[in-house]
Amino acid sequence: MNIVIKNGRVIDPASATDAILDVLIRDDRIAEIDTNINYSDGEGVIDAGGCLVLPGLIDMHVHFREPGREDIETIIGGSRVAAKSGYTGVCTMPNTNPVIDNQALVRFIKLEAEKGPINVYPMATITKGSKGEEISEMGELIRAGAVAFTDDGQPVTSSVLMRRALEYSRMFDVPIVSHAEDLLLTDDGIMNEGVNSTLLGLKGIPKESEETMIARDVLLTRLTGGRLHVCHVSSGGSVDIIAAGKRKGVQVTCETAPHYFALTDDAVAEWMSMAKMKPPLRTEADRRAIIEGLRNGAIDVIATDHAPHSLNEKMQEMEYAPFGIVGLETAVPLIITILVRENNFSYLQAFEKVTLNPAKILKIDRGRIAKGAAADITIINPEAKVAITNSFMLSRCKNSPFIGRELCGKVEYTICGGNIVYSAK
Repeated sequence: MNIVIKNGRVIDPASATDAILDVLIRDDRIAEIDTNINYSDGEGVIDAGGCLVLPGLIDMHVHFREPGREDIETIIGGSRVAAKSGYTGVCTMPNTNPVIDNQALVRFIKLEAEKGPINVYPMATITKGSKGEEISEMGELIRAGAVAFTDDGQPVTSSVLMRRALEYSRMFDVPIVSHAEDLLLTDDGIMNEGVNSTLLGLKGIPKESEETMIARDVLLTRLTGGRLHVCHVSSGGSVDIIAAGKRKGVQVTCETAPHYFALTDDAVAEWMSMAKMKPPLRTEADRRAIIEGLRNGAIDVIATDHAPHSLNEKMQEMEYAPFGIVGLETAVPLIITILVRENNFSYLQAFEKVTLNPAKILKIDRGRIAKGAAADITIINPEAKVAITNSFMLSRCKNSPFIGRELCGKVEYTICGGNIVYSAK
């Protein structure tokens, strides 16, 4: 069925378009973009008056837990949560059980995802078993459908091995995605090292645990000419290091998560394990630096690091509770509330981080609204208020420090491949 989206404010960072336009979808492609498009009675009509019409959102960093922990989340279940959240594409992290380090497992994720509503792009491990000892068979993994390589959840501690990974991946022009952490500096810490960790009597993780590894990886990328993408940047120092690398011509990109521009380590006193994540929430100065990094382009991408955990796991003592929070369903409301409404980002500035930029980094043909482009579109009402409650969360896990907040920005429709995969109506 063909669909006409009428009267929406089309926001397309690829072409710097910000205008009231109609969009005509035929089959799985965008057929026309214009004012007052004529349509027949046989075509579906979506009145997007007062709404943003965006390229389908892309999340470069999610954990869907399958294979191994299907009791927490599955590829299909996570895809449905993503569709409700406005995402038409996600990258799944490989730290499952078993880890995604061979062709069969990459193909399993691809085949399973075909049953779901959105596009799933699997990442595979940098090292076999994520053990940091031997590089994975990158060529075979790419042929199976992997789009990038990461040992997310664990850093690659060997500088020599990281160098070889960057050199080898350069042959395929895919990024090495770095979980930047010096485990010796982390030293089993639980939250950001600082005033709050001292007051709460919890072992701290210094910012240097993240920053020293980012500095190493940027230097190795300069040495090898490879492509580096840094996960979940949380500190101002990390932003400075990456920005300096960019100025020197190093092929480095990075992402942050909404919780790093929305919260500080003050949240730990209130939420305890529900605000336990790695890297940890930092200070207000770091939060402001993250926002400025997003504004000036030092930070390329907003990715959720969606990490579901069961209530039983999370409601343990801080020392034993796992790191991570769910992030898909709160991402759009936090982008609009914190970045656009509170920090005066334009919609083009804010949403290039979840559309155009991830598509460019991953080299996938998505992230734009243009004639002939894939009909992946997200429609958002930026003025509608959203109450973040347990019932609002489609995810079977509710581990979020944003429960109880009221934010702005409601996903009205998600269209993937020309099909309406979510409607709030």
